Amino acid sequence: MTPLADANQTAELIDRLSAWVGQQAPAGEREGWALVGLRRRGDDLARRIADTAGITKCGALDITMYRDDLVGTNAVPDVGITEIPFALDGLDVVLVDDVLMTGRSIRAALDAMADLGRPRRVWLAVLVDRGPAFRELPIAADIAALTHTTPGTVEVRLTPTDPADAVNLMEQKS
Repeated sequence: MTPLADANQTAELIDRLSAWVGQQAPAGEREGWALVGLRRRGDDLARRIADTAGITKCGALDITMYRDDLVGTNAVPDVGITEIPFALDGLDVVLVDDVLMTGRSIRAALDAMADLGRPRRVWLAVLVDRGPAFRELPIAADIAALTHTTPGTVEVRLTPTDPADAVNLMEQKS
């Protein structure tokens, strides 16, 4: 395991995302904005960004049933709960995820959101972007706090899901 960001550095990365959201959403127009985080860690990240940026609408999106890697398997999906207590119609929505790699999770999230409403615009904010070499779909982040393009798995840890904040590069198994 190679640390990419400790707790303090992770907080700085989250502050960078919060500042970007604050710039996009002018203070007088924030009622028309929402943050929606992908379940498991994107939702934790979205709540922290929303708190710092002053966005009151924040939700969590479970994409399990929209994933394309479950087709043709006998896997029993662990379906989570989508919690979006507001209508998406007409809002500027910042979709938030911890790591953007292939783009498939974001595609699934866009499909899931389309079933819930029609936002005015959807932005993508990620803590870590793995870069275009890993991309399988033409999806790019509007803002990435950190770009890391070397092979390996990036593991993001965020409170309250995890005991402490950290971003680590896990060694590839031979």
